[in-house]
Amino acid sequence: MEDRIVLAYDVGTQSSRALLINQRGEILAKSQVKHQEPYESPNPDWAEKDADFYYQNICQASQDLKKRYPEIFEKIEAAAITTIRDTVVCVDWDGKPLRPAILWLDKRKAEGKPKFSQVTRMLFKAVGMEETANVQYQKSHCNWIRQNEPKVWEKTYKYLLLSGYLIFRLTGQMVDAAASQVGHIPFDSQSRNWQRKGALTRPVFDVEEEKLCEIKESGEVLGTITAQASEETGLPEGMKLIATGSDKACEILGLGCVSREKAAIGLGTTATITFTIDKYLEPERFIPPYDSIIQGRFTPEIEIFRGYWLISWFKKEFAEKEVEQAKKLGLSAEELLNQRLGEIPAGCEGLLFQPYFTPNITMPNARGAVIGFSDQHTRIHIYRAIIEGINFALMDGMKLMERRSGHKFQELYLGGGGSQSREICQITADMFGIPAIRTQSYEVTGIGCAMAAFVGLGVFSSYEEAVESMVHKKDVFEPNLEQHKIYERLYEEVFKNIYGKLSGLYERLYEIYHEKDLT
Repeated sequence: MEDRIVLAYDVGTQSSRALLINQRGEILAKSQVKHQEPYESPNPDWAEKDADFYYQNICQASQDLKKRYPEIFEKIEAAAITTIRDTVVCVDWDGKPLRPAILWLDKRKAEGKPKFSQVTRMLFKAVGMEETANVQYQKSHCNWIRQNEPKVWEKTYKYLLLSGYLIFRLTGQMVDAAASQVGHIPFDSQSRNWQRKGALTRPVFDVEEEKLCEIKESGEVLGTITAQASEETGLPEGMKLIATGSDKACEILGLGCVSREKAAIGLGTTATITFTIDKYLEPERFIPPYDSIIQGRFTPEIEIFRGYWLISWFKKEFAEKEVEQAKKLGLSAEELLNQRLGEIPAGCEGLLFQPYFTPNITMPNARGAVIGFSDQHTRIHIYRAIIEGINFALMDGMKLMERRSGHKFQELYLGGGGSQSREICQITADMFGIPAIRTQSYEVTGIGCAMAAFVGLGVFSSYEEAVESMVHKKDVFEPNLEQHKIYERLYEEVFKNIYGKLSGLYERLYEIYHEKDLT
């Protein structure tokens, strides 16, 4: 069968990729541009980046593919793009950014509270969600810009996610995919479009209707490559750009998790556990699910912010020895560290790590914690404890979603950078107690992105058909049930109680370090 080929752009926090993928899920060529400085922090807790930085990187990756693989490149039938979530760009009438993009890692906060009616505020208070609504309001970049940069907000023609901005640079159209709308924005996942003006939660991020872009469904044509974008990317002018979804929406599809028994675990900068279901199901009370790329389906998700970013943090702060050794051996420091994981027993001899370096919505004051230190613990104990701690937090999310959905997961499908390690995959299977599966490539986000393009081109009549053709099991890690018993006991008797025991101290730490007169 002759190859049908699409170009998938995958823009992450730490790198941008361009991949040439065929209808069998084979990555025929890849170019990656690493973000040497993923973001700038002009002030403490800020995370910003020039929006055109990402565009220049996908152009560079695209031109690199064209130069190195001209025969494959000329067979591209369409392009598609997926990006990191909750990263926003204010543009003027001409589509020029008015300020740097604010990334999902940013911690700045707006002042005040959402302007709820008295009845609405009483309702939120009655169900215990008033503080969550206040935190969401304060974390919303649109509210911070409106308060601190009113002239920028006044000049803002469209308030775009990064995906929408890059789509504009490629096509000249200010439009985005429904499955990409993940962030502090007034999006209604049930209608797969913007919230009505009178929606209950609209005051939390009340972006004016005229500042919001047009929404299209995955598989639909967003626009065509402009003459300028053609010159900059090497793609033919007039080529279709097809709607996909956010990086995580593409990841779950690229792992083949289109039925609720299969959980997708993303071991990336943000660690996630999610699945696909055909009904609206909140993963946590009053927290909406995200829209699947598949219309009419949802992907409830639990996120551990700065998940496998913690590996980069550990490497920088504690692994100078492995970094130097890796340079001499032509390996990555992670490979050397992962080889040593087997030196440490399950449970790290009583060392437990709580990975909430960046708290989530329902635990707004949480911080990271390590408990159980003794004189027998080493750097490698800490390294393994980080990996186990991320998994314990994901187990917490899995058990919560199983209770809310009334079903049990049967398999785990692993994606993201962490899934490249056999040691980490085996630890994950042991901890969850069910098989952990790797597919043919860890570049599952790009594969999911390509699936949407192929469905849009009519190569496949459904996403299920696309999964059948493009997702293939490569490795199955069966759980060691004796190890699982250790982990299950540590989870039930210790880990799930840590936050409750420390939450009051976390709150006090927050109060102390946010006092106005603190010196």
